[in-house]
Amino acid sequence: MIDVLVVDDQQLVRMGLRMLFEQAQDIKILGEADGGAEAVRLAERLAPEVVLMDLRMPGMDGITATRRILTARPATRVVALTTFDDDDHLYPALAAGACGFLVKDTPPAELLEAVRRAADGQAPFSRDVLDRLVAQALHTRSSTDTPAPTPMDAPVSAITPREREVLGLLGEGLSNKEIADRLHLGVTTVKTHVASLMAKTGRDNRIRLAVLAVLTGITPE
Repeated sequence: MIDVLVVDDQQLVRMGLRMLFEQAQDIKILGEADGGAEAVRLAERLAPEVVLMDLRMPGMDGITATRRILTARPATRVVALTTFDDDDHLYPALAAGACGFLVKDTPPAELLEAVRRAADGQAPFSRDVLDRLVAQALHTRSSTDTPAPTPMDAPVSAITPREREVLGLLGEGLSNKEIADRLHLGVTTVKTHVASLMAKTGRDNRIRLAVLAVLTGITPE
């Protein structure tokens, strides 16, 4: 059973998510919060496995709440819920430790699967959110005259051909199982390749790897 905390300042959104998750036999709503401060308190008390976090809320926003929850409970998986006009919050939420990003109108079946993927240690994201993250990264690069080199700018030249294939599929948003099926590999082998890609490129999660794949033009064969 996957224990979930739902955080959103809109009651109708919380009600809709609760109704959706009540239909799933493997997901349980532990609680709901209408703001960041309450989310931090409930996360500490209820210890959810996955937190669905609205980013833009009055008072303590979802970015601050994400950071505080993960400081206290690093194993918690926080999936950010975003809207089409909320681009300014995407990279700060990623920096705060969010493991995934979903638009609020994600189809119900995809939302359920995203929660399962997050609980399994993966990084669910809506493709349009990835495109927006890439656009932000490109804008940041173009507006910086002399960017300082960081581990996040590590080249991809050191990766193997197989890792390149995996990276391209990460950029398409595929799960470990989907990548394994596409490349005729075991899921454990895919996880090993993902871990190696993180180490070689300096990206510390799958979303950053996916952004890297798009920025560098690495696509599935």
